[in-house]
Amino acid sequence: MRILGVLGLVAGLSACEAVPTTATGPVTQSKPQQTSIPSARTNARNFVRVVETVEPVAERECRARTQNMNCDFNIVVDDRPGQPANAYQTVDRQGRPIIAFTLALISDARNIDELAFVMGHEAAHHIEGHIARQQQNAVAGAVIFAGLATLSGGDATAVRSAQRLGAQVGARTYSKEFELEADALGTVITKRAGFDPLRGAQFFARIPDPGDKFLGTHPPNAARLEIVRRTVAGL
Repeated sequence: MRILGVLGLVAGLSACEAVPTTATGPVTQSKPQQTSIPSARTNARNFVRVVETVEPVAERECRARTQNMNCDFNIVVDDRPGQPANAYQTVDRQGRPIIAFTLALISDARNIDELAFVMGHEAAHHIEGHIARQQQNAVAGAVIFAGLATLSGGDATAVRSAQRLGAQVGARTYSKEFELEADALGTVITKRAGFDPLRGAQFFARIPDPGDKFLGTHPPNAARLEIVRRTVAGL
């Protein structure tokens, strides 16, 4: 499963970068507890198992929760050299949803539940319609900012700059909410596929915390973990 030109067919993008830092276990009096890191062979086998198990569950959830949406997920590996640990959901020109994993993310996964949770999360982005909603927000932001620039007497260059800024602001306005929605539905998909979403979501403890930045694209890691816990408790 190679990317094979899929990126050139992208119609939209919802990226969820995950760059794990080194995990450190609790320290005992004798020596620090070591974190077991799976081998490349184990991670490859885990990835195949996750695709075979999570994909049909994600497709069932997609069909149950949506109407007239393409639920035929295409899972690919972005094997371009030097790509950071990342997974993202997009669609091709025919509207087929694509979930892509970089080799670095597959390699950095500490267990099969992390891979399952990431796949459930990315599938949830498509099911929740986040790409289309993000595009709508970008258009709305561009229109509003351009209108303000026009009313303030801006020339054509100023209006175009306002449109670009408005599109960026609009696209980011609800991105945190989108991530939390995907975490919640991704938890459901992960659980129904037979994996442990609480264990899978522990990768939040290994990636840099974005905090609660104004117009940031991702919510604080603690908020994401809390959403997973609350969703599991309700299942």
